[in-house]
Amino acid sequence: MPSRRGPAPNPNARRRNTSHALGEHELTPTAGEGRALPKTLGIQTGGAKRFWRTWSSAPQTQHWLETDWAELEITTRLVDEFYQGNVRLAGEIRQRVGRWGATTEDRARLRMNFDEQAEQEAAQAAKEAAATDLDAELFRMLSES
Repeated sequence: MPSRRGPAPNPNARRRNTSHALGEHELTPTAGEGRALPKTLGIQTGGAKRFWRTWSSAPQTQHWLETDWAELEITTRLVDEFYQGNVRLAGEIRQRVGRWGATTEDRARLRMNFDEQAEQEAAQAAKEAAATDLDAELFRMLSES
């Protein structure tokens, strides 16, 4: 029989940190129509344009203010430079998209909730749509080298 150190847990225990500083966000799993990519950004690569389309129509953006959209513009410029070959920006990009809830782990940390089935359907649709774009982008990048 395994022994336990310390007192037994209280059967009436309740979680103390239920309120998050930013609050919990219930997100709709459907993507919005998003914003158009500003021409003034001067985005050149297809990968950066796809990044903008993905994030501008993501369910997380329903709570965004203008400062958040400005942050997306800056990050899209970084992604454009990344696709042009500056791989040193990968860590910075990951940190920025992590604050928006890019992965399941990020969304759990930010306490964002999606309907699970709808999230799987959206991920599958995005994977199918991005597969052809990524292949063409990769072919173009390899043929330029």
